[in-house]
Amino acid sequence: MDNKEIRNIAIIAHVDHGKTTLTDALMKQTGAVTDESSMDSNSLEQERGITIYAKNASVVYKDTKLNIVDTPGHADFGSEVERVLRSIDSVLLVVDAQEGPMPQTRFVLKKSLELGLNPIVVINKIDKPAADPARCEEQVLELFLELGASDEQADFPIIYAIGRDGVAKRNLDDEMKDLTPLLDMILEKVSPAKPYNEGDVLKAQVFNLGYDNFTGRLAVARIYSGKVSDGSSIFIKNADGSVRKGKITKLSTFEGLKHIPVKEAFCGDIVLIAGLSDINIGETLTDDESVEPLTAITIDEPTIGLMFYPNSSPFAGREGKFVTSRQIKERLEKELEINVGLQVDFSGSDSFKVYGRGEMHIAILLENMRREGYELAVSQPKVIIREENGEKQEPFEEVTIDIPEQFQGAIMEKLPPRGFMMQNMIPHGNQVRIIFEGPTRGLLGYRGQFIIDTKGEGILCSRVIGFKPFAGEIKKRAVGSMVSMASGKALGFSLWNLQDRGVLYIAPATEVYEGMVIGNTSKGEEMAVNPTKGKQLTNVRASGSDEALDLVPPHILTIESGLEVMLGDEFLEITPSSVRLRKQFLKESDRNKNRSK
Repeated sequence: MDNKEIRNIAIIAHVDHGKTTLTDALMKQTGAVTDESSMDSNSLEQERGITIYAKNASVVYKDTKLNIVDTPGHADFGSEVERVLRSIDSVLLVVDAQEGPMPQTRFVLKKSLELGLNPIVVINKIDKPAADPARCEEQVLELFLELGASDEQADFPIIYAIGRDGVAKRNLDDEMKDLTPLLDMILEKVSPAKPYNEGDVLKAQVFNLGYDNFTGRLAVARIYSGKVSDGSSIFIKNADGSVRKGKITKLSTFEGLKHIPVKEAFCGDIVLIAGLSDINIGETLTDDESVEPLTAITIDEPTIGLMFYPNSSPFAGREGKFVTSRQIKERLEKELEINVGLQVDFSGSDSFKVYGRGEMHIAILLENMRREGYELAVSQPKVIIREENGEKQEPFEEVTIDIPEQFQGAIMEKLPPRGFMMQNMIPHGNQVRIIFEGPTRGLLGYRGQFIIDTKGEGILCSRVIGFKPFAGEIKKRAVGSMVSMASGKALGFSLWNLQDRGVLYIAPATEVYEGMVIGNTSKGEEMAVNPTKGKQLTNVRASGSDEALDLVPPHILTIESGLEVMLGDEFLEITPSSVRLRKQFLKESDRNKNRSK
């Protein structure tokens, strides 16, 4: 055993405030990585520039081991953050110097303060043109006081940083060379983990899960006392008092981003354990059966649900490798091994009800599945309605919107009919921040419209604030579907005639089938159309009688935009190469019969 002190910290922030960039810079400076490797190793994370899964790394600075946990910033992955906070001793709260505290900043900070942690505030991106570190500092202090921080917590240390350049300073007037001021601050302000004493009883708690194709389910655990050894037999205890036995087949610790196999690990460290195939988040590992289990880690419940089906469209099986309900079931079971915010009801014979924390949470799962070769269809997402004391309740969200002033009217017009009430409005410069509160149901399908209304210049963030009484009927954007009544290849001439009726989802030469939704209608009614119809040709040609086809570029569907625009009687068909919208009943006569029922 080496005698290094251990400090355990998590980096928390709102999405895109620079957590991962800062973590990467810390690892580079301390020599934990020498190449361009990043904490965001998943291909989807790299493409979207967001962290989806909480990840562990460690660096050594001044003979002290720093275990760092990088957490997601998007509200849909909040369940990842909550359990991480239980396993560490302090947090670096990263805040963008221009944007200030945002909804997820509030969410993660509230959880940290409730657990009694003393955060170190990192005001990041101070080189932005509109950055205002002094104002940002005031806003952070206000947020601390608003969330009921103790005097000690509210007296937080501050570091100013540019994470992208790997530089930081304690005072705004100081020079910046590297991240040494931040590393020194961590050593000063974060208490070292309790040292190991010979003979202490092992107590460790699982706060994250991983999966390996060779060793199966992996448990990421913090050791609170004693030591854990490779090959040892242990007891696994639940908060309800139940006990079972397990054997550790492989033990690793973190070194940079790598997993390094070790024979034993000691109190204060964070370890990766293989061999416990039925391990779950929050369970206590011990070598003494009489030990009381550690306090359970609770995970926020899902807010939306939708059905997963095998693809049954006329194009089924053309592109996918895995197309049967059995294969989809096996993939969902594997996802449950690590995705603790997800719940699946397997009681259906060939369909599965999947519950998640939000549209993005579900969309990421679907995107991963299609990249692996899966083909399936999903129904429209619906919020989870529950009953409490005879009263219907539904999830509510707080929505923070940052927009240029000229778009204020469009937002004030669209959100109140969806059940949202304005809570606050804060102007800053030519921007305005508006805070709304309303049902998750009203937010489903709105983000795409928000981008159009603000010409892409607005920022919309939301966080679930719990279940509240059912908000009644909600008026959403009234668009209908343009449904193909024929099968074949879509022709430019036909699409040119249809584009005035609404927004098209397909380009010329796209293959279509009867019942496929090829666009939406702005008047709100369903319209059966023939996109394969060509121009009637004659052998007479006259100057000016043949018009040039001026086609508007189509709105190509992605998984997220498809989940937003789909109606209740439609499926989103997802394959490795395509995302299509279709009616559940492909024939118009079947749809009419179903409506009359």
